[in-house]
Amino acid sequence: MLLAVGTGVTDWARGMLGRPRAATIVRFLVVACLLGAWTVTATCLTPVQAVAQDEALDADLGDGGGEASKGSNLLVYIAQACGWIFGPVFLLLSFIFVALLVMCFLQIRKAILLPPALAEQFEQHLDAKEYQPAYELAKNDESYLGHVLAAGMGKLQSGYPAAVEAMEEAQGNEQMKLEHKISYVSLVGALAPMLGLLGTVQGMVDAFKKISDNPGVAPKPEQLAEGIATALVTTLIGLWIAIPAILFFQLFKNWLEEINTSAADESVRLMSRFQSMGKK
Repeated sequence: MLLAVGTGVTDWARGMLGRPRAATIVRFLVVACLLGAWTVTATCLTPVQAVAQDEALDADLGDGGGEASKGSNLLVYIAQACGWIFGPVFLLLSFIFVALLVMCFLQIRKAILLPPALAEQFEQHLDAKEYQPAYELAKNDESYLGHVLAAGMGKLQSGYPAAVEAMEEAQGNEQMKLEHKISYVSLVGALAPMLGLLGTVQGMVDAFKKISDNPGVAPKPEQLAEGIATALVTTLIGLWIAIPAILFFQLFKNWLEEINTSAADESVRLMSRFQSMGKK
């Protein structure tokens, strides 16, 4: 089953990353997420068993020991407040968010999208008037700059204006692909507080339902605590996920703007020697 999950996510990542190393990266992320899930589950379940064993002893020792044991299991309290619906959902959303961050940090870098070695070799071919090798070099490169230069060289026979237009079109396509990648981070930032709000509404509904089930009788605080805990904890976790997601989305967006500007400047600089070419 783990291999099936890894293969499915790998196919999805290949479409996003467009690189052979996507398989290695995603398999590593899947294993890390599964190990993280196992660790969190073990951390949550082990204290539950310990508390169950200690409750009998606390009944004999008095209330003081019970308060000490209950106050040391915050993670268990959060897991119980989220329940079997919101707990796994938030856990899965957190792992997806971390995986997206890792992939964006690996891909949205100048060294990857605008490799200096490509620009240097491309310029050397142009200086030596080796135009076909320069075109082949750019065409075989999978980077942002490689796609833009290959589009421009492919239209040079129609003149420099046509080459510039082709480069602008290729740059627009590359920009759209990168924006599509980081849009998933923005989606996490928008989805997390909505799930938290859903948990808030669900928790308040549960709390008021317990009041309505016993009309005329004031419910005990511990009877309302479960619903109120769900309402507050889900909102808290939703904000914990949403705030970093919005922050990183804006960071990636600023990086993209800088990369797009640099790609346009570099491609125009390399192709500027063909300005004297008219339309054939």
